[in-house]
Amino acid sequence: MAEKSGAPDPMHQFEIVELVEFKLFDLNLSFTNSSLFMVFSVALIILLTLFTFNGRGTVPTRLQSIAELSYEFVGKMVRDNVGDEGQRYFPFIFCLFMFVLFCNMLGMIPYTFTVTSHIIVTFALAIVIFFGVTVIGFVMHGISFLKFFVPSGVPKALLPLLVVIEVISYLTRPVSLSVRLFANMMAGHTMLKVFGFFVAGMFFSGNLFIAPLGVAPLLFITAFTGLEILVAFLQAYVFAILTCIYLNDAIHMH
Repeated sequence: MAEKSGAPDPMHQFEIVELVEFKLFDLNLSFTNSSLFMVFSVALIILLTLFTFNGRGTVPTRLQSIAELSYEFVGKMVRDNVGDEGQRYFPFIFCLFMFVLFCNMLGMIPYTFTVTSHIIVTFALAIVIFFGVTVIGFVMHGISFLKFFVPSGVPKALLPLLVVIEVISYLTRPVSLSVRLFANMMAGHTMLKVFGFFVAGMFFSGNLFIAPLGVAPLLFITAFTGLEILVAFLQAYVFAILTCIYLNDAIHMH
């Protein structure tokens, strides 16, 4: 109804479009615009790493510097939050960080699609991390991993209540991890779309008094776009560092 009346629809940008329809029994396995931009993200990451690490020169190029900085950035993140024991999981953390980052950044390009603005994508990543960390905890500590839910130094009378709280807190990790990324990306892109329509409406209103007033919101949306790019990076960082923290809990049971 909003589109027919000419009013802007800021949620239209999040619509899933089937590009290649494919159904297997009752499962819809169609290739969508979301799938396309996930493929784009993976392809760009592969190209960045292959072309920079395979042909490294004495004087690094800009792309080589970006790749090396990303590698060192994630490596330091793993060392600081997990320790030396976490280095075996570095490839996964690096791939996770780069995938979320590229999906976020690709979504900042006009007429593209923001994969991480959909809860199903972020929750799928979060649930894989949740089960992976839980399996690692049981593999390393066996049944003793259940002690993670029993706080030390707590009176026995409070233990039943605190254990329940710890279990609930642990089970909500994939929800909080996925909603944080999804909500930030969707909210930011929605605001950009709303203010974009607002600026365009003022500039093309045909009113000589209203059109010049569009300069102020144009400057605002320019600054907000810069902020949204920063948020895109920060959300990838937060997603990766929380994964490191969960991994550290599973390994060291702090």
